[in-house]
Amino acid sequence: MGTKKEEHDVLEQVASIVLAGGQGTRLFPLTNLRCKPSVAFGGRYRLIDIPLSNALNSQIRQIFVISQYFSSELHHHILNTYHLDLFAPGGIELLTPEETPTKKAWFKGTADAVRQNLDRLLKAPVDYFLILSGDQLYNINFKEMLEFTIQKNADLVIASLPISEQEAKRMGILKVDENAKVVDFVEKPKNPAAMPHLNFQKEGQFLGSMGIYIFKRDALISALEEDGDDFGHHIIPSYMKNKGKTYSYLYNGYWEDIGTIASYYQANLALLASCAHLNTYDERNPIYTCRYNLPSPIIKDTIIKNAMLSQGAIVEAKEISNSIIGIRAHIKKGTVIRNSLVLGNHFYKPPLHQDLLLPNEFAIGENCTIEKAIIDEHTLIGNNVQLTNKDNLQKYDGDGIYIRDGVIIVTTGTRIPDGFSL
Repeated sequence: MGTKKEEHDVLEQVASIVLAGGQGTRLFPLTNLRCKPSVAFGGRYRLIDIPLSNALNSQIRQIFVISQYFSSELHHHILNTYHLDLFAPGGIELLTPEETPTKKAWFKGTADAVRQNLDRLLKAPVDYFLILSGDQLYNINFKEMLEFTIQKNADLVIASLPISEQEAKRMGILKVDENAKVVDFVEKPKNPAAMPHLNFQKEGQFLGSMGIYIFKRDALISALEEDGDDFGHHIIPSYMKNKGKTYSYLYNGYWEDIGTIASYYQANLALLASCAHLNTYDERNPIYTCRYNLPSPIIKDTIIKNAMLSQGAIVEAKEISNSIIGIRAHIKKGTVIRNSLVLGNHFYKPPLHQDLLLPNEFAIGENCTIEKAIIDEHTLIGNNVQLTNKDNLQKYDGDGIYIRDGVIIVTTGTRIPDGFSL
C-alpha cells in the first residue's frame, strides 16, 4: 500500500475536464431556460455538483469546466459554491466558446469542445486528463482509475460497466480481452442482439462506456488530430484502431446518465429508496453545493411518507408521499403531493428587477392534488388544481405545462389558475 505522499503525487499528475456544454434537448422543457448541468437534483443540488464533487473528493485539484448553452447560470452556481484554497495549487477554470483568428466560436461536439480549448488545457502541468460529463450520477474514487491507467501504461482508459441489451442501444459498447484491453468499440448499436461477439461475460450482457475517459497527455493531443467532433462516435473508435493502447476500467457501482425526463425523474425518486442510488450521505465523500444559509423546513399538520424536505421549505400540506421537496418551496393547506419533484426556488419572492417576468409569489395553492409531476422553480399553482394526468398521456404541450414520458412538468415562471385540471 502506498503512502499518503505517494497517493498525493499520483493525483497531482491528473487534471479533470468536465464537459458541461450540451443543449439537453431530450430533457426539455427543464432545459428550456438552462443548460442540463444546471438542472436541480435531489432537492438542493445541481447536476454539475456530482462530477465536480467526485473529482474534488478524489483529490483532483485542477478542474476545467467547458460550457456553452445558457452558461451564465451554471457559472454563477460554480463560482458561488466552489472556493478552493487560495494558498494551494489548482482551481476550477471556466471555459466557453470564443472566436480567435485560429478557431471558430461554437463547439460542434464533445471532442471539438476539448480540441478548441486544447491550448488552454495543455498549460496544466499534468500527465493525464480525466474527461467527465456534466450530467451523470455516480460515486467514484478516480484515484483507482488513474492507478489502473498507470499500471497498464495505457494511452486511453474508458470507464465501463455491465449493461443490458436495452441499455446497449444508447451507449458505446466495448469488447475487451483477458487483460482488459479494448479490441472493439461500437457507439450506440441499433441491434446489439445481432452482435454476439460483443457479449460480455454472458449472453445478452454488454460492456458499456460510461463516457468517462483518462487520456495520457500526448495521447489526447494525438487523438484530437483525428477527424470528428464527438469522442464516442468519432475519436475513440478511430484512435483505438489506429494509434493508442486502450483499456477498459470496470466499474460495478451506481451510475446513471441523465438523458431523458424519465431517467431524471426516476433518479431523483431513487434517492428515497434503500439501495441503488447516488449516495449523498457519505461524510467522507460529500456532494458539495451552494451554502444556502436557510432555516430548517417547517411542517404543519402534514402526513409525511417516504419524502425528502429541503432547507427553507414551508409545508402546510395535507400529505407529502414518495416525493422530494426543494429549497424554499411553499405548499399550502389541504394539498396532496405524491410521487413528485418540487424543485424549489432561488428566492422566496422575485427580485424587484427581473429578466423573466415571474409570478409575484412562488407556491402551490390550497387543496391541490399533484401526482407524478415535476414542479420547476419559480411557479405559482392556484387553489384546487388537479395535476394527475387523468388521461394517461405520454406527451402533451400546453402553456407552461408539458407531459413527457408520462410525467407532468410545470415550467419556470408558469402561473396555473384556480381549478385547473390535467
